[in-house]
Amino acid sequence: MIMRDKRFLMRLALLLLALILVVGGPAAARELGGELIIFHAGSLTVPFRRLAEIFRREHPGVKILAEAAGSRNCARKISELQRPCDVMASADYTVIEQLLIPRYADWSLSFAGNEMAIMYRPDSKFAGRINADNWPQILLREGVQYGHSDPNADPCGYRSQLVWQLAQKYYRIPGLYRQLRRKCPPRNVRPKETDLIAMLEAGELDYLFIYRSLCGQHRMPCLILPEQISLKSADYEDFYRQASVRISGKTPGSFITKTGAPMIYGVTIPRNAPNPAAATAFLELLISRQGQRVMAENGQPPIVPALVSGDRSRLPRRLRPWVREDSP
Repeated sequence: MIMRDKRFLMRLALLLLALILVVGGPAAARELGGELIIFHAGSLTVPFRRLAEIFRREHPGVKILAEAAGSRNCARKISELQRPCDVMASADYTVIEQLLIPRYADWSLSFAGNEMAIMYRPDSKFAGRINADNWPQILLREGVQYGHSDPNADPCGYRSQLVWQLAQKYYRIPGLYRQLRRKCPPRNVRPKETDLIAMLEAGELDYLFIYRSLCGQHRMPCLILPEQISLKSADYEDFYRQASVRISGKTPGSFITKTGAPMIYGVTIPRNAPNPAAATAFLELLISRQGQRVMAENGQPPIVPALVSGDRSRLPRRLRPWVREDSP
């Protein structure tokens, strides 16, 4: 009787171990550890901080090292500086496609959207008068200071230029794009959009072209732009394509053209990732229902399911249930 009970318990233990291995895979059968190095767009700082808190509770053995920068600068840390990175998240998925795939990464997941807006302070010049119809005239008034991030370092920078071009067509104001560029001096341009928020809060700027999500995250008032120029909606994709900006390319002296398109964030695990198991687990959290809620709560609507581009065959198996295999 005792021997039969022991055999039964042994079979049960083996069955449970098999279930763990089948359902969870190798990552579930052992605790994750080491460092998780994340390079991400500045506009992802708040939601990624929240995701990091959730991840640490589930994987206390992992130390997360997160660096925020302009998305193109994040990519160059990998491609030019050869810095190790486990997760690279960009405010524009095409940054991964154009600067990292195929040499430094195999695929990209499109996981969230956003839109452009104009952030300001309650006491910014003409803050009580500005609206979606007259903002070009307000910004061009004497003494008004506005800024944007560097188009060569940050997608928010070239998107601000696309917005200005689209505004010229939408409002039918000849030469508006040239006027807005001329009145924005180099001192009002910084490597990433979040660098400019401090200037706005200090009174050095009255207005800032930035993502709408950041306005909510920083509890700052903002002007919501018409969808025809905010780069928010696929309904206006054809109109967006009428705008384009030339920026620096993959190699020194080369250039690429960025054409207007709806905003789509992208993420990848670079080929040089020193901790791919932890990186896969973090991405699984990001595109899961829990991660989708975090992105939505921070004003960045998730793409459900996430979309994969590049070499789909190299996508980790654990991510495939959350992904639709279509390009954005």
